[in-house]
Amino acid sequence: MRIWSLHPKYLDAKGLVALWRETLLAKNVLENKTKGYKNHPQLIRFKQGENALQSINFYLQVVWEEACKRNYNFDSSKFSEVGSIKKITVNSDQLEFEMNHLRSKLKERDPKTYNQIKEIHTYEIHPLFKMVKGEIESWERI
Repeated sequence: MRIWSLHPKYLDAKGLVALWRETLLAKNVLENKTKGYKNHPQLIRFKQGENALQSINFYLQVVWEEACKRNYNFDSSKFSEVGSIKKITVNSDQLEFEMNHLRSKLKERDPKTYNQIKEIHTYEIHPLFKMVKGEIESWERI
């Protein structure tokens, strides 16, 4: 499971669909609707926040908005709309790690998308997050 800190606009079609599915699974975990993945490292930052369900719903809302821009048909009934949200911090080195990881995936899987993002050095992050200076997050599996 990878719940990207980067803005979903950088993902290719397969990546965006996978993100949607994986985040829906994460939402089920947070709602105690599944037995698996309960202690998955990607969920730590949501669990440490003030309102994990509100945060995951906001995350899904942004992914859904990106899907709509691409004319994909993601089901908006899978999440509750959220107005304002307290941002979760993410370290700068974590973001750099994720962008390099994404580039590596896209270089093999989708060269066209890779070529569009390979030279980006200043990139947007998912609006749920706020970047702070720091190392790769302790929950990241390297």
